[in-house]
Amino acid sequence: MIWKIFSLIGLLLTIVPAILVFVGKLQIEQHYVLMFIGTIIWFVCTPFWMLKKKAQ
Repeated sequence: MIWKIFSLIGLLLTIVPAILVFVGKLQIEQHYVLMFIGTIIWFVCTPFWMLKKKAQ
């Protein structure tokens, strides 16, 4: 369950900053950093719960 929560956080960090830049609430440099962090979190956490689900 904890892996899914972290995966969701990572996914949100890749989607929300783009929206915030579009509406003018976030600078593009901050957008790059947040999306990079979100991508790393997503790719690290997601395989743990997806592979476990397939194995069952």
